[in-house]
Amino acid sequence: QVQLVESGGGLVQAGGSLRLSCAASGRTFSVYGMGWFRQAPGKEREFVAAISWNNPNTYYADSVKGRFTISRDNAKNTVYLQMNSLKPEDTAVYYCAGTRLPFLAPRNAGAYDYWGQGTQVTVSL
Repeated sequence: QVQLVESGGGLVQAGGSLRLSCAASGRTFSVYGMGWFRQAPGKEREFVAAISWNNPNTYYADSVKGRFTISRDNAKNTVYLQMNSLKPEDTAVYYCAGTRLPFLAPRNAGAYDYWGQGTQVTVSL
């Protein structure tokens, strides 16, 4: 099993920045790639960004491209999501996810096997 723990959420004003972290533990060698998803109240969970552990490919939702950056620290088994120029519409619970298989559909939540508990991000006007 793989455990994922997110941290770094909080309240920030529009235009501000936050960095989310996702620490993986357990059978981390079985994880091919990691993704970030978010879910706002009354909305479906949506893809934000994804990255594999062993190659530089990254994937972003159009809504965050140019503002958010996903990165990883293999030595720490940790994935980060740097969020800049935050907007009120970025308010959501952000979830970290891991997949055992090579990315065929990194934007699809169903492709992920492991999930964290989520961290709240609130962006005020």
